[in-house]
Amino acid sequence: MNDNTIQNNLQTTLAMMTDATNQLLYTAPSVTLIAVSKHQTVANIQLAASAEQIHFGENYIQEGVDKIIYLKKDFPHLIWHMIGPIQSNKTRLVAEYFDWVHTIDRLKTAQRLSEQRPNHSLNMNVLVQINIDSEPSKSGVLTKDASALILAIAQLPRLKLRGLMCIPEKNSALAFERMATLYQELRKSLPSNIAESFDVLSMGMSQDFTSAIAHGATHIRIGTAIFGARPTK
Repeated sequence: MNDNTIQNNLQTTLAMMTDATNQLLYTAPSVTLIAVSKHQTVANIQLAASAEQIHFGENYIQEGVDKIIYLKKDFPHLIWHMIGPIQSNKTRLVAEYFDWVHTIDRLKTAQRLSEQRPNHSLNMNVLVQINIDSEPSKSGVLTKDASALILAIAQLPRLKLRGLMCIPEKNSALAFERMATLYQELRKSLPSNIAESFDVLSMGMSQDFTSAIAHGATHIRIGTAIFGARPTK
């Protein structure tokens, strides 16, 4: 894919984000665009970064680490988000190289990230993944268990609990509405020292991000709309 295509896709996506935000009936915080670069070539990521895209999301740990290392020299300002599942034997790589993790649904994973985060690094921003549709086959904590997990994670050093994430399978507008309700309920119930930094609702992808923004998303994860059809690994 050429420079102009990725740049044009980014501009189109940002314009749609702005339109969706402008239609809200309240003053919303700015929405962060995470370019999902899973299976994308380093060249395509460089094109997006050259077009001033800063946030990138990776689903596979080793693939993401390889890209981070390769791109660090020319693009040291990029912010990297782990948006895929985390195997317990690879938490050290995530703790050492990524800035954000969106997919925490077990206290054990959070504890390992906390223990393995280098002392010289900034605290890692973490989100709790919610299984908003209560699907047995999906990752994520059930809504009824979210508060307990959040309170436990908030006590861990070197992590900064920032909010919630979801990947709904279907009826995404209804799922987004339930997520927004849960997010607001948790913010009201959490101790003030936790609630003040609990400011992220990560939801929405290429096919439904305008609906996610309408329901209060602060971070959206866009791959196809920016890079085109995803190549095979």
